[in-house]
Amino acid sequence: MEKPYNLHFRKRRLGRVMSSLQFVLGGLVIFVSLSTLFSFYSVGFFMHNEDICRHFYGELYDIKSLTARVDEVLNKMETLQNKLELTVKQIEKNKIEFSRSKISRLEYKRLLEEEVIRPLSSAQIALRQIRLPKVEGTVAIKEDPLINTFVIEEIRKYITPKVSRNGEVNAYGTPKIYNTIGHACVSMKKELEEYMDYDIGSYCKDDWNLAQKLMLYGCDPLPRRRCLTRASKLYRKPYPIDKSLWEIPDRGNVRWSNYKCRNFECLASKNPKRGYTKCTGCFEMDKEQRKWVTNSSVPVDFLIKDVLAIKAGEIRIGLDYGVGTGTFAARMREQNVTIVSTALNLGAPFSETIALRGLIPLYVTLNQRLPFFDNAMDLIHTNGLMDGWIDLQLLDFILFDWDRVLRPGGLLWIERFFCNRRDLDEFMYMFLQFRYKKHKWAISPKSKDEVYLSALLEKPPRS
Repeated sequence: MEKPYNLHFRKRRLGRVMSSLQFVLGGLVIFVSLSTLFSFYSVGFFMHNEDICRHFYGELYDIKSLTARVDEVLNKMETLQNKLELTVKQIEKNKIEFSRSKISRLEYKRLLEEEVIRPLSSAQIALRQIRLPKVEGTVAIKEDPLINTFVIEEIRKYITPKVSRNGEVNAYGTPKIYNTIGHACVSMKKELEEYMDYDIGSYCKDDWNLAQKLMLYGCDPLPRRRCLTRASKLYRKPYPIDKSLWEIPDRGNVRWSNYKCRNFECLASKNPKRGYTKCTGCFEMDKEQRKWVTNSSVPVDFLIKDVLAIKAGEIRIGLDYGVGTGTFAARMREQNVTIVSTALNLGAPFSETIALRGLIPLYVTLNQRLPFFDNAMDLIHTNGLMDGWIDLQLLDFILFDWDRVLRPGGLLWIERFFCNRRDLDEFMYMFLQFRYKKHKWAISPKSKDEVYLSALLEKPPRS
C-alpha cells in the first residue's frame, strides 16, 4: 500500500501548479502584447496613424478573428486557473476530510493529467495556431484569409494557400492555389468544424446531411475531406442501362440512415410520412414513364418531341434544373441528348436515384454559380424547384447565370412555374427581360389564386 499524501503536501503541490499557471498566463499576455506592439511598431515606423488603422482594421488583416483566437486561449487558461483555485478552497474548507483521505500516487497522477496537463496542452496548441500577419518590405501586411477564424487544424490546412513545390508559377499562371470555402462558413463555424473533425485516412462519418445543411446555408463550396466515404453495407452492382432507366434501383444501394423512409416503397406519394414534399410521385416509375411523351389536357405541358422539332438535330447537351429522380434526362437520353440533372436530397435520395438510373446528378444548390463555361449548353429545362416563393433578386442572378451558360440559339424551357396571380407580371418581366424569342408561351390556372406559366424561349445571338 502506497503512503497517502498529507494535506500540506497536496496544497504545496497545487500551489506550485497555480504559480506555474499564473506564470504561463502572464507570459501569454506579454507575448500577445509584444507581438501586437511589434506589428504596430514595424508598420507604424513607415506609416501614418490613418494608414495603421486602415491596414489593421481593413481587408488585409482580420483583427477580429485574431482577437477571438487570443480570447479563446485566455478563456481556457482562466477556466483552468479557476478550477484549481476552487480545488484549493475546497481542500482548505474540508481540512479534516482531506487529511483522512487516501489518494494513491496513480490517482494523483491521473488528476494532474486530466485536470491540469491536458487543458494546458490544449491552450498551448491553440496559441501556437495563431498566425500573426507578416510585414513584407515596408508596408505590405498579408494574412491568409480566415486562417485565425477556425480552430480545427484540418480546416486551417485546407484553406492555407499552397505554393508550387518548385517555387515557380503553377500551371494556372498563379503563384499559389487557394482552396475556397463559402463566406457563410464563418457564420456556420461550429457545424463546419464538426464536419471537418475526423481522423485522416479513416472512414468518414455518415454525415452527408450535415454537408448539405452547410451548403444550403451558404457554406458552399465545402472543403475537401481526407477520409473515406462509406457506402451501403448491402451495396450491389447497379442494373445495366437498358434496365436501370425505368426501374427503381436496388434499395441496398442507398444509405437510408438520414431519411425518414428506409426503402423506396415508403417514398410513394400516397404515404403522408414519406419525408419530402417536392416532386411527389417521382419514385413511382409507372407515373414517371408518362411524362413528356403523352398528350395532356393542360396547355402548360409541352412534349419533348415538339420541343426538339423546333431545333431539329441541334439539341445535344443540356441541364435539367429542379428536383427529381432524373426522368427528364432519361427521356432525353432516348433521343440521344445528354442531360445533367441538378439534385439535392431534400428528404429523399434524389441524387442517388439519378446516378443509379445511369444518369448524371449535379449536386449543387441555388446559391452556387453553375460550373459550366460560357455559351456551353443547348438546352436548360427547369421544373418543380423555383416557384413563386423565390426572391426576385435571387431569381435575377440565377437567370443571368443561365443566360451565361446557354449558347446563342439555345432553348430555355420553363415548365409549370407557378405563382400568385398578383405576382405574375413581375415574374413575366423577369423571364422576358433577355429578349429571347418566344416559341411557346402558356398560362393556366392552378387554383383560385395561383397560375402556372410554361415557356419555351430561344436565346438570341450576341457578339
